[in-house]
Amino acid sequence: MMPVRSLAAPAFAALMMIATPAVAADNLEAFPPADAGMKRVVIDVPPKPDEFAFKVELQVGRTVEVDKHNRHFFGGRIETETIQGWGFDRYIVRALGPMGGTLMAVDPNEPKVSRFVALRGDPFLVRYNSKLPLVVYVPVDAEVRYRVWRADPEFTVAK
Repeated sequence: MMPVRSLAAPAFAALMMIATPAVAADNLEAFPPADAGMKRVVIDVPPKPDEFAFKVELQVGRTVEVDKHNRHFFGGRIETETIQGWGFDRYIVRALGPMGGTLMAVDPNEPKVSRFVALRGDPFLVRYNSKLPLVVYVPVDAEVRYRVWRADPEFTVAK
């Protein structure tokens, strides 16, 4: 028996490919301006042949003067919100909490170093999508950094 295929799905996919460039030009409209005390950071990633093999890690923090021996971090978290009517995700850090860190004893006369201190926790990975901007809302004194992760094309067989 032959499988039945619907022509609606391929036609819809073709229509979306045609409509995407026009929508992509205006999709920043979906992201509202930042509230008072906040700023909106927009990240555009370049197109890649197989975007499903990539992820983007977001890191939010601030560059501060700290001792060079301890590890430091800020409290807080990155929240994901879906914009009603658009279906796009935006990422929000409402506040950088108090800075914490390890408590190794250091010479109080040793000079401080300038270091980027990020939010505590596991890496925050989001889908790689060159057709939509990554929009992050953070306090005005915060900094947003990102890096791209790539999956190895080969799988290892589990034994």
